[in-house]
Amino acid sequence: MSTTAIPYRWEDLAQDHPMEKLDRRRIIGKHVMLSDVLLHRGCVVPTHAHDNEQFALVLSGRIRFRIGAEGAEQKELVLGAGEVLHLPSNVPHAAEALEDTRVLDVFSPVSDGTGIDRVGRG
Repeated sequence: MSTTAIPYRWEDLAQDHPMEKLDRRRIIGKHVMLSDVLLHRGCVVPTHAHDNEQFALVLSGRIRFRIGAEGAEQKELVLGAGEVLHLPSNVPHAAEALEDTRVLDVFSPVSDGTGIDRVGRG
């Protein structure tokens, strides 16, 4: 592990596409992982959960989150630019981009992937 500060530029980082209509760039540190996520309008992230605690900061656009297990009563939240959703570990959630939406996700602890990496393979 480096003991030197490391600057990054999002545009220089590799972009992946773990599911349709979703573009992502990540910076993975020792304890925290940042994901710059662009969900294109109509992108639906199915209900999933992960061990990571997550903060989702909406930078632009609008996104609908559904909190709760599939088939159970779910709470619906619509967030726009400047709003943040805190998702504790293992809380089932889904998302739908109501328009092109950019989200900065902060995850802890780090992992090779999160819930979208698993559901995106389906």
